[in-house]
Amino acid sequence: MQNHLDGLKAFFETAARWLAAVVALALLLASTALGAPRAESPQECTVAADMAVVARSLAEEQVQRPKAGAIMSRIYDTGASERGKELMQQILDAAYIKKDSSTKNFAEELFVACLRNEGDMDSVLGHSA
Repeated sequence: MQNHLDGLKAFFETAARWLAAVVALALLLASTALGAPRAESPQECTVAADMAVVARSLAEEQVQRPKAGAIMSRIYDTGASERGKELMQQILDAAYIKKDSSTKNFAEELFVACLRNEGDMDSVLGHSA
């Protein structure tokens, strides 16, 4: 009987370790998924800043968000790239929220943050990773 209980105890300890590892991995993946996609090169930072100019201009002209998204999708042809679509949407969302920032300032802030933070634009786009 004692051997059976010891075996059961060892099984539960192993299962608890695996569960803890799975939970830790899930939390890591969830925290990564909450932020905007990172630019993978300085050229992508430039494209993101360009997107910011267009998105903020559309917001200032009070173009409805769905229409603004459609316009930007045509300009940047993001249909083939999930990462590109997600980044464009994050930039568009931030452009419509940041009413106190001019188009130029918004784009400059995004570009500088992107270059300084190795492609991470969360500080400008309003996310924390």
